[in-house]
Amino acid sequence: MLLSSSSVFPEPTAAAFEMAATVGYDGVEVMVWTDAVSQDAGALKGLADHYGVPVLSVHAPCLLVTQRVWSPDPWERLAKAAQLAETLGAPTVVVHPPFTWQRDYARNFRQGLDDVQRRHPEIRFAIENMYPVKMAGRNFVPYAPGWDPTLAGYDAYTLDLSHCAAARTDSLAMADKMGAHLAHVHLGDGTGEGRDEHLVPGRGTQPCAELLSSLAGRGFTGSVAVEVATRKAASRAVREADLREALDFARRHLPAQAVTPA
Repeated sequence: MLLSSSSVFPEPTAAAFEMAATVGYDGVEVMVWTDAVSQDAGALKGLADHYGVPVLSVHAPCLLVTQRVWSPDPWERLAKAAQLAETLGAPTVVVHPPFTWQRDYARNFRQGLDDVQRRHPEIRFAIENMYPVKMAGRNFVPYAPGWDPTLAGYDAYTLDLSHCAAARTDSLAMADKMGAHLAHVHLGDGTGEGRDEHLVPGRGTQPCAELLSSLAGRGFTGSVAVEVATRKAASRAVREADLREALDFARRHLPAQAVTPA
């Protein structure tokens, strides 16, 4: 089980390694963002060695707030994320579908992704399911060709359960659509209220337990990362308690043989 470094926000990336070791996670997924440590292979390797928790996946800087991390060019950001993963020995890079306003990137996404894959054959570039957003009382899809990556079709996917809730989609159905190409899971929960909540699993309405229990039968050999929002936690102790609850939930429902430890 991995801990996404986004789960400790607003604490920095280094805190994710400390809490992963304290709580008992097997590794870390690094969310590359404006924290300089998240962008630095040497610093990340030092943290991984110090705390004994390896980096086993890298989330490329695809968020609105990370559009200028490393470069304003999305291809450059993806290439650097791949290089970071390769240096750290992480087999998976999580990637969002292009934003609609990234017209050239969106138009050439499939070909460009294939090109990056050829340069980094040991890395799985797992495209993540997203969700519509509400603006001025209307639902708006800011991704091209849409929020559901299975409609375009890719070699590998990341299934995000909180995003399923925000899209009012059942995560079991999304896993069925991803099929044998499901490579990575972001474990969080949501209430289906049309917003991205990243609740501790079991606190929302997504079938988190059922999804985890089904992974072995799906032939899943990827990794699962807890990605929950703890920014409102009143203290470090409360944050760690949430992360421990999420880890306990995952281990209770996830067959051991379903997940690749490294």
